[in-house]
Amino acid sequence: MTSTERDLRAEAEAWLADDPDPATREELRAVLDNGNGGAELADRFAGPLRFGTAGLRGPLRAGPNGMNLAVVRAAAAGLVRWLADNGVEGPLVVGYDARHGSHAFAVETARVVTGTGREALALSRPLPTPVLAFAVRRRGAAAGVMVTASHNPPQDNGYKVYLGDGSQIVPPADVEIEQAIRAVGPLAEVPLGPPGQVLTEEIVQAYVDAAIGVVDAAVPRDLLVAYTPMHGVGRDVFVTTLEAAGYPAPFVVAAQAEPDADFPTVAFPNPEEPGATDLLLTLARESGADIAIANDPDADRCAVAVPDGGGWRLLRGDEVGVLLADHLMRRGTEGRYATTIVSSSLLSRMCAERGLPYGETLTGFKWIVRAGDDLVYGYEEALGYCVAPSIVRDKDGITAALLVCELAAGLKAELKTLTDRLDELAERYGVHATDQLSVRVDDLADIARAMDTIRRRPPTALLDEPVTSIEDRLPESDVLILRAGTTRVVVRPSGTEPKLKAYLEVVEPVVGGDIRKARETAAASLVALRTETAAALGLR
Repeated sequence: MTSTERDLRAEAEAWLADDPDPATREELRAVLDNGNGGAELADRFAGPLRFGTAGLRGPLRAGPNGMNLAVVRAAAAGLVRWLADNGVEGPLVVGYDARHGSHAFAVETARVVTGTGREALALSRPLPTPVLAFAVRRRGAAAGVMVTASHNPPQDNGYKVYLGDGSQIVPPADVEIEQAIRAVGPLAEVPLGPPGQVLTEEIVQAYVDAAIGVVDAAVPRDLLVAYTPMHGVGRDVFVTTLEAAGYPAPFVVAAQAEPDADFPTVAFPNPEEPGATDLLLTLARESGADIAIANDPDADRCAVAVPDGGGWRLLRGDEVGVLLADHLMRRGTEGRYATTIVSSSLLSRMCAERGLPYGETLTGFKWIVRAGDDLVYGYEEALGYCVAPSIVRDKDGITAALLVCELAAGLKAELKTLTDRLDELAERYGVHATDQLSVRVDDLADIARAMDTIRRRPPTALLDEPVTSIEDRLPESDVLILRAGTTRVVVRPSGTEPKLKAYLEVVEPVVGGDIRKARETAAASLVALRTETAAALGLR
């Protein structure tokens, strides 16, 4: 046995002695007893889970590099210590989804909170993340914790932290909280109290009532919607909200209607993944629906599909993003409209033409909602939309879906569709076509190598146009932006999954009203740009 293996086993034995969960103690003991002290043990003890996008996220397993009761207890203790050190008073709200371990992690968090004498307010059942974000502000809480891994695979879970204003944490709070977590002593010495006060359904009804206010009571309600919560927790809240707003009850994908932590009908429970919405589109076609809507498992994201010729087409996040922005602008909603550096540039053109403030931020809603005090709308291309910052200061798949329904119903009354509105925008501003090159990896070092490759040897041209600017956001963020005329490529690692992502955009003017030709030209350009980008990343 090498010295490294001995050190790993010693670290594992120390972890076993401090782990409060018999199940993960047994799991780790089996690894040690089976003599599996190699790659698996090294991975489990490669280091602690780091605070990424708003908190922790990782595989459910024993050890510091996983989501388990020990990690959650330390995280809760560190968070509460940070709040106390910063003089932040008030209760902490805890919510959870229907993933494996979510309820137990939520209860453990609440017990750590009450163990310090602080009040813990627990949501009564698995609920969407936007309800937790809403509850933080509604109850004047010091902070909030949502136990969820959003759209990650079933073997993962996570721990999302919100500040008292209902927004996700950002630096330096994330670093400070992580330091507080590392300073937590033996877990057996962390005082535990009762599981807190369980909030009644009043908080859910308050969210529903607020969400209904997003839509205009005077707009028609004749709209047939096909819907899936993708085995997550969105169905009950979405259906209740939709019907309370006056729309017909949606058709719901039966096989995906109930929460199921194993997500049996999808490879990845993410509406962006190929095949994830197949059942939804089948239902939409068979039911004669006008539009189809999918929430991801914690219902903070919203995907929209529309009839397209003889079939159905999922709209890109950028398409839904500008549709909603345009709709709010037409309604006279004044204030700042914001998106991220990886989203389409169309929103900036819309704001410039209409004399509205525009904000552009780093990727993630923790930045979007901080684009300005005058923010009225924000979106990111990854199916996230904040249509009412006064209700939820984060992406919200329920209120976004409701606003999509209002737009679609209004257009239907005029014998138009969402596609017609997209054509109107294209004719006015040009076709802003976007796509994404997304590469899932088993080894995170592959991402680092690809980023290094394109930094050392960036392309000199894109689509036969010379590259006019290369913007490297290091060390602020691991993002590289290349521009050649109206063509843009943004490359970055995913903040939540083992993926490398390249965001592609081409802009094609509409000549002589021929939108179809402009779209075909743009689509062909995206195919070529995708090939060029893959080559620049060393992914031939």
